[in-house]
Amino acid sequence: MSDLQTILGTLVILAPLALMMLLGSASLIGLPLSERAAARAVAVATSVGLSATLGVFAFMISTDVRHVVVSFGDWLHLKAEPPAQSYHFAVRFVFDRLSLPFVALTYVLFGTIGAFATRYMHREAGWNRFFTLYAVFLAGMVLAGLAGTIETLFLGWELVGIASAFLVGFFQDRPAPVRNALRIWIVYRISDAALLLAALSLHHMSGGGDFDKLTGYRETAGVSPLELRSWPIGGSELTSLQVLVVGGLLILAAAAKSALIPFSGWLPRAMEGPTPSSAVFYGALSVHLGAYLLLRIDPLIDASPILSVVIAVLGLATAAYAAIVARVQTDIKSALSFASLTQVGLIVAEIGFGWRYIPLVHLMGHACLRTLQFVRAPSFLRDHRATENAIGQRIARPPTSVFGLWLYRFALERGYFDALIDRCIVTPIVGICRSLDRLDRHATRFLHDESKAVEADAVAAKQELTV
Repeated sequence: MSDLQTILGTLVILAPLALMMLLGSASLIGLPLSERAAARAVAVATSVGLSATLGVFAFMISTDVRHVVVSFGDWLHLKAEPPAQSYHFAVRFVFDRLSLPFVALTYVLFGTIGAFATRYMHREAGWNRFFTLYAVFLAGMVLAGLAGTIETLFLGWELVGIASAFLVGFFQDRPAPVRNALRIWIVYRISDAALLLAALSLHHMSGGGDFDKLTGYRETAGVSPLELRSWPIGGSELTSLQVLVVGGLLILAAAAKSALIPFSGWLPRAMEGPTPSSAVFYGALSVHLGAYLLLRIDPLIDASPILSVVIAVLGLATAAYAAIVARVQTDIKSALSFASLTQVGLIVAEIGFGWRYIPLVHLMGHACLRTLQFVRAPSFLRDHRATENAIGQRIARPPTSVFGLWLYRFALERGYFDALIDRCIVTPIVGICRSLDRLDRHATRFLHDESKAVEADAVAAKQELTV
């Protein structure tokens, strides 16, 4: 790989990190940038990152290279015998036919919504806080999209989750956004725990977390480009049982991140945030991150028919559920969120069917469409009311059958998944935490009383010696 490609690849990664550090450090020292300066910083970072991404893509096309790795070296390497028990922590970023389109899409949509948000959020009290979290989100998406190791993916995954939760609770003076942000944070914790367990399992099985080793991709010197294995052509080096364990954990992480059933209840709650963040997060990019992860681990899916069936069924069930629930929503942002979830379910089902380029194109086209619809939502409501005023009545709906009434109730309750998660996951975990808290208090009180008794005995003995 040429030095220019390395420089361009590094710029793709450093541009959002520099923006995040600039806006974040200015806020921390109490000297936030003005609206105009922050808007220019967002525009410059987005332009540099997108230009560098297109530059890497142009070099790959001109040199017929399909798999480029930008490595920042091994940060930790522990050797052991046998070698399979060795451990190394590396920071690597992969540019291929999957990551480049996704990162380019991220920069385009981020720049578009950033330009919209500079006007939409004008004179908002939390203007600087919004764009700081927005920069954190961009950094997380770029890191997750280019991640060459599962540790790097986890870092980007966490940044996206943190920015999402804080922006949902952006209007913190009202109770509803804060409650919904907490709810989203709980679901994201499930996703993060599954991804972390997958990382630990992968390290235990192979001694590292490199995606190239997991998926069988490689870049070999002296081999013609046509003989290199790059996305979507790969092969897993794990056993069938290991594929099932690691793949199952990654599917759980993707399901919680992309609001697949039974985790779909958090998606309409995310609409409490500002419209720009709703558009780019839950209509365009963040909601597709789980599907992107499934595309990244496609050799694991191909190696296990069980995983393929699970992904296809999960995607189709989510699409059917979201299509039903979307039809009873009373606000346009919730209706759009479930409409978005319908397409995400179809994308996941396409991955389960063994397709690769079709879900990638579907993902990119759907992200652009939903971004436009979310931004257009306020003016669409005005046009809808104008249409009703013109015809002199509300737009009629078809009559509902008995089965339709039951389905209507099911859709209103959003499939009862929120109650199911509360009863089966949240309540038991809260109960365990409270029991441990009581045990800790009893143990502390017991040890405190014992220490007091020992101290009293020591004082009494000292007094007796004095007498």
